[in-house]
Amino acid sequence: MVVNSINFWLFFAAAIIPYFILFRNNSKLQNLWLFLASYFFYGWVDWKMIPLLLIVTAVFLGRFIKANNQENPKRASLLTTVGVILGVGMLAYFKYLGFFVQEFASLFESIGLKTNLSTFNIIMPLGISFFTFKLMSYVIEVHRENIEPTKDFVQFGTYVAFFPTILSGPIDRPTGFLPQLSVPRKFDEHETSEGLKMVLWGMFLKMCIADRISPWTDAVFGNYEHHNATSIIVAAILYLIQMYADFCGYSDMAIGTSRIMGLKVVPNFNRPFFAQNVAEYWRRWHMSLTTWITDYVFMPLNVAWRDWGKTGLYLATVVNLVVIGVWHGANWTYALFGLYHGLLLVITMMVEKKRKKLEKQHDLKKNEVYKWSRRALTFCLFALGAVLFRANSVSDFFGTLAQIPKGFGPMFTGGFFAILTYAVPAIFVMFFREWVQEYNRDIHFFHSKHVWMRVISIALMISYIIYAGELDGHSFIYFQF
Repeated sequence: MVVNSINFWLFFAAAIIPYFILFRNNSKLQNLWLFLASYFFYGWVDWKMIPLLLIVTAVFLGRFIKANNQENPKRASLLTTVGVILGVGMLAYFKYLGFFVQEFASLFESIGLKTNLSTFNIIMPLGISFFTFKLMSYVIEVHRENIEPTKDFVQFGTYVAFFPTILSGPIDRPTGFLPQLSVPRKFDEHETSEGLKMVLWGMFLKMCIADRISPWTDAVFGNYEHHNATSIIVAAILYLIQMYADFCGYSDMAIGTSRIMGLKVVPNFNRPFFAQNVAEYWRRWHMSLTTWITDYVFMPLNVAWRDWGKTGLYLATVVNLVVIGVWHGANWTYALFGLYHGLLLVITMMVEKKRKKLEKQHDLKKNEVYKWSRRALTFCLFALGAVLFRANSVSDFFGTLAQIPKGFGPMFTGGFFAILTYAVPAIFVMFFREWVQEYNRDIHFFHSKHVWMRVISIALMISYIIYAGELDGHSFIYFQF
């Protein structure tokens, strides 16, 4: 039941009507209804994992941690540590154990020792990376006394299993989300309108850009040995755009549906293609994950290693990005993806003083050519990282890169006509909208003060989705994480 499917919107309509009509004055009944709706949604996707979700929610409720903070700080710290270990252990078991078992089996077989370990298989619950991070952040924030622990299992369970975000985020913090569940949510015409606009924009990104690009990039990367430098480079550029349109599209739809229900979810993207360096790009890309890892991994490591000076800072940065990489899954490509970006960030920090000095000497900060050249370089660096992210294995990644020195030639055109016809106009619209937002241009469509302009803009967007969008309901890239 993907967010841009008819089934989802039938489900959403069935959920939202009682939510605002029958239970509008009672937050507890609204929470109970959302709790049941979220578990129904999750069960529709993977009903076998409902007991796991219930059990871990109960285990992590964690109100006893607050009770012991002042009376017995050591015990409170121990309980918090146990909670974090349980979260990490759950991820390690479901996401990584099968991978490492297979890796060891391959290693043993390479030296002539036969094993049956390769048959070891673990089914990974959908959304585990997202709801596990919610659980761990709750335990940590309660221990830090940044939030009062809730004694309401339904309220806490609703936060963990909230159906718009459980499968692919954004990753909400309990400090921002739980207080919203303590008060009744009223139907708000403005919030509903804004939420529907976000949903519409998310559908546009997903269906008219990501899903239109996907068949072509899959064809190139799936058979890279048959393609030349032209196809590989174009595929790398398009795949980065596809990733963004796919994940940002989902995030906007999740945020939009939440907004309709009177709940604010943290933003996940902030025009990353306008970033002028790698550090800025990560501040704009998958922000809920980046800030989570930064707060709970980088900051403690940076404090622990501060006596090492810049070496400690650089090491904490690399570890931070490697964790972000392996969060995506059990594959050496993700670890290398994180290491690659960690090293890029270290290089960015090492040259920062010289860069600022150069900018001041030549008055480059307001120079548009300089800014766009930096954006182009950043985009290219991330496009290379996207190839590594997309590769099925490290050997596939290097095999793909090995095609580039073989030279340029005619580009693979099978299915490319659909990209030129449908996706490219949509990409121009996407960049134009983000350019307007980035530069605060006084150009408005969805939010024009003129009703006729809003109506025409929305009608044109819906028409283009129907005409050019891929309506088959493709799965989202981040569902696998």
